[in-house]
Amino acid sequence: MSNISKRPVEGVLVKLLQHKRTDRGMELAAHETRCFRAGEIHELVTTDQHASTPSDRIDCVGFLGFVEITRAGVVETGDEVVHQNKVLGHVIGFDECHYPNHYNILIKTEKVLTADDANMHLEEQITFRTEPPKEK
Repeated sequence: MSNISKRPVEGVLVKLLQHKRTDRGMELAAHETRCFRAGEIHELVTTDQHASTPSDRIDCVGFLGFVEITRAGVVETGDEVVHQNKVLGHVIGFDECHYPNHYNILIKTEKVLTADDANMHLEEQITFRTEPPKEK
């Protein structure tokens, strides 16, 4: 039996972004989970910075783009972010500076990525999922 306790959240890319910043000043929200409804649009942002507590400042970022949620559910810190069957990174939190318009979903990656760096194209699927259990 699987110990995964939630279904994946899925979406499609609706806008691609190709810029990076080293002075962005995003802050991790106090919440480790966010519920996303089908039809909502949120921004995907990568960082190579280590951050783990609410209000941690994130300056070094790359913008992937905006994703429209097609399968609702709960996204939480630690979730894998999957594109084209490849794990891009893991959710480290949410920045609320543009809320209620959208959340910035912050993704920890080995290096800062843009849509070009990740070879992304419009209408491709993005999945947020609980990391599968490790084989024993």
